[in-house]
Amino acid sequence: MFFLTILLSSYLQMSQQIQKTTANGTETLSNPRLIPVQGTLNVVMNQNVTLSCHSDSGSPPVRYTLFKCSQKVSTLNRPDLTPGLFNLTINSASDVGEYKCKAENNISSSGKYSNSLNFTLIEPISKPVLSSPTSQAKKAQNVTLSCLSENGSLPITYIFFKGRQSISPPVKMQKREAAVIFLFINSSSDFGTYKCRAENSFRNNTKYSNSFNFTLAEERSHSQTLIISLALILLLFVIGFALAIPFFIIPSYKARKFKSTRSSTGLTSTTNAEESENYIIYTEIEPVKPEEEYVNFSVIRREDEKEKRACATVYSKVLIRD
Repeated sequence: MFFLTILLSSYLQMSQQIQKTTANGTETLSNPRLIPVQGTLNVVMNQNVTLSCHSDSGSPPVRYTLFKCSQKVSTLNRPDLTPGLFNLTINSASDVGEYKCKAENNISSSGKYSNSLNFTLIEPISKPVLSSPTSQAKKAQNVTLSCLSENGSLPITYIFFKGRQSISPPVKMQKREAAVIFLFINSSSDFGTYKCRAENSFRNNTKYSNSFNFTLAEERSHSQTLIISLALILLLFVIGFALAIPFFIIPSYKARKFKSTRSSTGLTSTTNAEESENYIIYTEIEPVKPEEEYVNFSVIRREDEKEKRACATVYSKVLIRD
C-alpha cells in the first residue's frame, strides 16, 4: 500500500512536469527505471506480476518496450510521462530471466534503456523427513538425526526439536542435502520425541517433519551369551553326526555283519575283499579219519541271494599223505 502511494505521488508530479515541458518545448527522455510493482522479485509458479517502466523527464508521447533476454515482450504507448505497466504471468522457470525496458519519444531515435531485473522463482517446501541410521540406542551412545525436504527453493533452513524445545541452532542448507545433528544418549530422558522444522523464503510456508523416537536397545548378559554359544556348539555336533552316518557308521556296521555271518557257517571264503558279496566260493573240509587216506571236501558256490537260485555243490576226494 505504501509503495502504491509513492507511485501515485510520482504520477502527479509527472503530470505537473508534463505541463511545464509542454510550455517550454521538447526535451530528450531520461533513462527509464524498471521496478516490480509488488515490491519483490521473489515469485512463485503461476503468479501474476507487474513491472513498471518510467522515464522521469522528457517530452511525451513516450513509447515503452519491455525485453526479456534481449527479446521483445510487449510495447506500450503513453501520451504523457506516466509509467508503462507490463503485466506478466510466471508460468515456468524460463519466465524468470533478465528483464529490461526501453523508452522512446519523437526526439530520441535510439531510445534509452533501463536497469535490468531478474526474478527469483520460489517453490514452497515439502514436508521434511526426519530419520536416523538406527532406531535403537543404548545409554552413553552417540546417534545422528537427519532432516531433509525433497522439494522447495534453496536455501532451506532447518531446526531440530525434542518435544517443543529447540535443540539446535538454525542450519541453513544451500544445497539439496540433509541437515544433520549429533546427539549423545546420556539418560532415559534422551529417548523422547524428536522433530525438525524446515522453511525457505516462501512466505507462510513452514513445515514440520514426522516424529521420531529412539528405543532402548536390550543388552545381553554374560549368561545369555554363554547359552547361545553352547546352543551353537550342540547344533554343530548334531550336524556333524548326521553327516557321519552315511560315510562311516553304516559301512562299519555292514562290515561287522558280514564277518559275523562267515564265522557262524564254518565256511571259508576263497575270494578277495574286492570281489562282490553276491558271488563267493566257499570250501568245506570234512574231518579226517585215522583209517582213511582220502578226505572229502565240498565246494559250494553261492550266487546272488536275491535271484533265489539253488546252490551248486561239488564233492571231491583228496589223497592225504603223511
